[in-house]
Amino acid sequence: MRILVTGAGGQLGHDLCRLLDAESRTERTRDTRVLAWAGLTRSDLDLSDAARVRAVIADQARPAKVQGGLVVINTAAWTDVDGAEADETGAYAVNATGPAHLAAACAEAGAALVHLSTDYVFDGTASKPYETNDPPGPVSAYGRTKLAGEEAVLALCPASYVVRTAWVYGRSGNNFVKTIARLARERDELSVVADQHGSPTWSADLAAGLLDLVTARPAPGIYHCTGGGETTWFGFARAIVAAIGEDPAKVAPTTTAEFPRPAQRPAYSVLSARSWQDAGLRPLRSWDEAFAAAVADFGPELPG
Repeated sequence: MRILVTGAGGQLGHDLCRLLDAESRTERTRDTRVLAWAGLTRSDLDLSDAARVRAVIADQARPAKVQGGLVVINTAAWTDVDGAEADETGAYAVNATGPAHLAAACAEAGAALVHLSTDYVFDGTASKPYETNDPPGPVSAYGRTKLAGEEAVLALCPASYVVRTAWVYGRSGNNFVKTIARLARERDELSVVADQHGSPTWSADLAAGLLDLVTARPAPGIYHCTGGGETTWFGFARAIVAAIGEDPAKVAPTTTAEFPRPAQRPAYSVLSARSWQDAGLRPLRSWDEAFAAAVADFGPELPG
C-alpha cells in the first residue's frame, strides 16, 4: 500500500515519517507491505483548501492503484487548547473543516483515511476508562472542534478510522515533557495539577500502533490508542524530573482550581484499549515503560 501522512511537521507526523522511512529501508515483511509513502506539512498541503486537497489526494491515489491502495493518516490539528477558547472559529477550520475536505477527497479517490482525535471529546466525569461508544461531551472549544472533525470524517468517508489518543509527547516540537524538564532545571520548586488523570502517550509508540492498524485494516470506525495505565500530570512531572537527574520532590501537587486555565480540562480522560484489542491489535506498552524508552530517544532534546 501507499501511505500519505498529513501534518508531517508535527510531533506525531514526524515520528510516523521517521518510522516509515526506517520500514522502507528494511526487508521486514508485513501482511500488507508499505510500498511507498510521503509526508506533507501544512506548507505542502493546507487542508482548508478543498480544491487543493482534492487534487493532491487524486494525484496520490493514481500510483497507489498499483501499490495496494492509498491510506491517508491525518495528524494535522490545532493543538493549542487554550488558544481555541479565544479563536474557536480558527480551531474549527483546522480540526473540523480541514478533515471534512480530506474525508470527501479520500472517499472520491477510493482511499482509506485514519484521522487522529483526542480524549478531550469526553467531559471527564467518568470513573473508569472511556469506551469508544461512550457518549462524548466536550467541555472546551478544542474538544468541540475535534468532535466535529470526527463526525465529518465518519460521515463523509466510508473507509475511515478515527483514532482517539491522549497526552501525546514526542521528540519533535514542544510538549509537556520538554517544558517540565526545562523548568525543573530553572526552578527549585514546581507546582503541577494532581487531579487530572490520563495516559501519557509517546508519539513513537503511537506511530507504530497506527502502522499496525493500517496493516491489519480492521472494520472502519472509532478506536482508542494510548499508552497503557494511567497517572496524573503531577505523577508524570515527577517521572520527568527524576529522568533528568533532578529531585522529583521539587514537584509539588496542586489542584485544577488553584491553577486556572482559559480552557476547562477533563478531570478523568483515560481511554479504554478494548476497541484496539478486539480488533486484534496489540495495545501500546505502559506509559512509564514507554517513557523510559523515550528518554533515551530524546537525546539532547531532553535536558539532562
